[in-house]
Amino acid sequence: MPRRTATMLASLLMLIALMCTGLLLPVPYAEMSPGPTYNTLGEHKGECVLQISGHKGCETTGGHLNMTTVRVTGSEYKMNLVEAVYGWLAHDDVVVPHDTLYPDDKTPDEVNQQNAEEFTESQEAAKVAALRALKKPVSSQVIVGTVGKGSPSQGRLHAGDVIKSVDGTAVRGPEDIAKLVTKHKPGQKVVFSVIPAKAAAAAEKRGEKPSGEKRVTVTTTKAKGGRAIVGITAGNDYTFPFRIDIKLADVGGPSAGLMFALGIVDRLSSGDLTGGKFIAGTGTITEKGVVGPIGGIQMKTIGAREAGARYFLTPKENCATAAKDVPSGLRLVKVHTIDDAQKALKKIRQGDTDGLPACTTS
Repeated sequence: MPRRTATMLASLLMLIALMCTGLLLPVPYAEMSPGPTYNTLGEHKGECVLQISGHKGCETTGGHLNMTTVRVTGSEYKMNLVEAVYGWLAHDDVVVPHDTLYPDDKTPDEVNQQNAEEFTESQEAAKVAALRALKKPVSSQVIVGTVGKGSPSQGRLHAGDVIKSVDGTAVRGPEDIAKLVTKHKPGQKVVFSVIPAKAAAAAEKRGEKPSGEKRVTVTTTKAKGGRAIVGITAGNDYTFPFRIDIKLADVGGPSAGLMFALGIVDRLSSGDLTGGKFIAGTGTITEKGVVGPIGGIQMKTIGAREAGARYFLTPKENCATAAKDVPSGLRLVKVHTIDDAQKALKKIRQGDTDGLPACTTS
């Protein structure tokens, strides 16, 4: 073989090898795809998803109120360039920067823990929103949510402690804590009146009002910006007139709040919210029943349609994105509150769908 030809062939083979290596090198991306959906009115792994003591089980007329999910690649998965390009071209998948799903400042375990906490919080908010929508009594108390490691409150206040007052001023909501603490200068003392978490939990178990307040003094420290803090987050702990359990494992994040709330409303109502129709949806929810936006909306609409849904309850803020690519046979319904969702469900079960609020791209 002539030397020139051999040199050209070797160069070509090296170029091909370099291209193949480059294509298979890991790239800093992750993939999102449609995940499974779960009927909040039905069963999962042999158990009713929603279990409410003293109320009807999960026998339905065939209707669905499905929550939707997004499947994501694991934190350790190393996507290569070929897979990334395929994901970019695929209709049912979305390729995003890896740190969108797994931020550099958090470990995979911390991300999973955050998702689990958000899922739990969404369940509690859904219970409150549903009961309030039905005009059923819900009582609440302000508690210590978390205590920062190394903070002035560590060892003095504990997660679950009921906060009755700060410096003698009664607190009515979690937002009151920060307002009262930041009235101080860093280094000054704050006096909390609390009921210890164990005593509060025992009283709740007995069905009694917690008692046994004690005073705890915490010295403030300086936060960024110079304001005084004690290193805790405050939250609400709610007491319901009956026990509500949501049995759904291996799901994280806050986006199922709306569908859980609607499922609870259905369980506690004499009628059937769906009229036998297959309805899916998504959205966070607050204790006041306000529906908020979520991520991965287009993956969720695809998953819902593949599961059989004909209507999709869509948070107002997600409507424009969702409307850009609607799966065939699926109708997007815009909602901003649990009341909006209930009104939409009434129209659907009555067959009066012309007036449903629609999602548009603008």
